[in-house]
Amino acid sequence: MKSLPPFPWDRLAPFADKARAHPGGAVNLSMGTPVDPVPELIRDALTGAADTPGYPLTAGTEALRGAIGDWVREHCGARAEFRVLPTIGSKELVAGLPGLLGLGGGSTVAIPKLAYPTYEIGARLAGARCVRVDEPGFGAETRLRLLWVNYPSNPTGEVLSAARLRKIVGWARSRGITVVSDECYLTLGWDKQPVSILHPDVCGDDTSNLLAVHSLSKRSNLAGYRAGFVAGDPELVDGLLQLRKHAGMIVPAPVQAAMTAALTDETHATEQRERYRRRRESLREAFTAAGFRIDHSHAGLYLWATRGEDCWETVAALAKLGIVVAPGEFYGPSGGEHVRIALTASDAGVEAACARLAELT
Repeated sequence: MKSLPPFPWDRLAPFADKARAHPGGAVNLSMGTPVDPVPELIRDALTGAADTPGYPLTAGTEALRGAIGDWVREHCGARAEFRVLPTIGSKELVAGLPGLLGLGGGSTVAIPKLAYPTYEIGARLAGARCVRVDEPGFGAETRLRLLWVNYPSNPTGEVLSAARLRKIVGWARSRGITVVSDECYLTLGWDKQPVSILHPDVCGDDTSNLLAVHSLSKRSNLAGYRAGFVAGDPELVDGLLQLRKHAGMIVPAPVQAAMTAALTDETHATEQRERYRRRRESLREAFTAAGFRIDHSHAGLYLWATRGEDCWETVAALAKLGIVVAPGEFYGPSGGEHVRIALTASDAGVEAACARLAELT
């Protein structure tokens, strides 16, 4: 067994317990876990495909591949040749990708300075070295083989322009580095519109050395279905497909049917996006009124907030009010004075949290 750091969320458990002791109960704004119902058309597709005794296709059904491809062209703006592959959610791909790409002890994986923890875990599972892009000497790293980018950022909600992303892609391609873009929040643009790495303004007419990772967890409330996909460089995607065939890493057939239904319907996604917009406005106003500064947070599912103190002090203060948030330290050393606030509580929960925050003023 490889030695891994403690699971971050276990460290938050005592504060969650304190929040649950609040007379009104806990409002959990720490994890981006959907709480709204799975749309009926998706549930119908899932149950309609329940009687599938045979093995599903690792590559996905023709209908699913077509639905993913159409979605990538519409929402990512992709015009160059690409291939797609369904995955068992996005986290398993993030954690397994360095190993699937054959990276090991002689390789380095670079991750954002503030990053989803599983990027580092994936590197460590593969036996590769992991560096953050703000570490001294990063640009001179000669063993770098994989670079993660994540816009809209989790946790900060930061968005980069197409021009900035194009420079990153050009720099990486000149060094033979694969760029993997975690775009799970791409359609949740608020103050700024996120851009996919597969957009021609970023990659031109060539997707080589590029992969984009997507998830239906937030868009369609399918976190419980484990429904995601990767799109990009045909050669890289085909290599992942062959390895996943050998390993039996297959999205179940009923979930493939549900994904197809979800990706071919925009009505439910628009309705869900509007729910998040309303919750974001309420929480942003309430936290700002309570003395917090909101940084970045231009897109995505979170607010990145600070009141100029150690993040654990903020976590403790909010837990007394029955509000659970994630300490910024989970995402990197530079997050030590911030907390991440998720927009995924119910409307009633958001209303309760906003009322309680008035006690901090």
